[in-house]
Amino acid sequence: MNNIYFTEEHLLFRQSLKDFLQKEVVPHIERWEETGTIERFIWEKFGEMGYFGLATPEEDGGLGLDLFYTVIFLEELQKINSGGFAAAMWAHAYLAMTYLNKRAKGDIRKKYLEPSAYGKLIGCLGVTEPYGGSDVAGMRTTAIQKGDMYIINGSKTFITNGVYGDYIILAAKTDSTAGNKGISIFVVDRNAKGVSANKLNKLGWRASDTAELAFDNVEIPSENLLGEEGMGFSYIMEAFALERLVMGINAHARAEYALDYAMQYMSEREAFGKTINQFQALRHRIVDLHADIEICKQYNYYVASRLDKGEYVVKEATISKLKSTKMADEVAYECLQFLGGYGYIEDYPMARLLRDSRLGPIGGGTSEILREIIAKIIIDKKEYRPATN
Repeated sequence: MNNIYFTEEHLLFRQSLKDFLQKEVVPHIERWEETGTIERFIWEKFGEMGYFGLATPEEDGGLGLDLFYTVIFLEELQKINSGGFAAAMWAHAYLAMTYLNKRAKGDIRKKYLEPSAYGKLIGCLGVTEPYGGSDVAGMRTTAIQKGDMYIINGSKTFITNGVYGDYIILAAKTDSTAGNKGISIFVVDRNAKGVSANKLNKLGWRASDTAELAFDNVEIPSENLLGEEGMGFSYIMEAFALERLVMGINAHARAEYALDYAMQYMSEREAFGKTINQFQALRHRIVDLHADIEICKQYNYYVASRLDKGEYVVKEATISKLKSTKMADEVAYECLQFLGGYGYIEDYPMARLLRDSRLGPIGGGTSEILREIIAKIIIDKKEYRPATN
């Protein structure tokens, strides 16, 4: 464990979280993977333990802790072998709640943020669209002001918690002529009239619900606007830094879990009179994978430390997701091979882990889009700046 970043309190938190997950979550994982539905009771247990409020101010029902508690939360969620369960938890706490933490005010803050910290309400983030994919500025969903209401029309897709969640943090065009300066952010009740969801059937992340959402003349009060009208793109870009770092951390933790499992298996599996971890060809592949994981992990910790200090790390977090998710895919692929035929059997963890890992270079901005963002920064000298309000 790296003591540059983790205190004794962090280590105690990690152990208590490990114990909680083994006792309260692991016994139910197989059922949730099969049904694609995570029962509500576990959300409230997470809330009771304070796990959803790690980054939420104390006055809003949270704990207001430093970002390395979040790092631990993410890492341990990756080590129970359900990418879908982990995604449902962190999409609520670090996609939906991030916008409430930063932008919600007054009654809206009270109505949504504290119940979210306690696991009484489940949130999702609605940015991606069927025709836009990673192109945020190209979104077509509109929110047109009419008196003291906004009327929302459009659709979103690939929305984690979009089927069974309680509210949507929604990005929509309030000015369709203003490009990315015409985007605003709203909170929309999932059961509002005109909101409908279609549950998507995924390759991996089977435990989580992922939705295509449709909005047909949905009316919401004007106070459901988060922050200022027209500032949505800046808010999204700022939040993307955390989202991408979350996915980078998930990737290094997932890879670490995969390699640890494979090494344990290889220490017990025999061929030609010795355990297979004694064959040089396999030993040296393990070393390369371990080195790749360690490089990504230390980089991710470095980026987390800068983000925790309030620095604007869009480039660094984008690099984190780009490189860590690619590495995790390669580790999962190699570790499945280490298990031979057993790697291809569903009763062993590698088949699910391989499927779950494959979402890494796709979700939260594809690797191709991330490379273009980094290219704009390092080649075109484009500057992304934090939202000023």
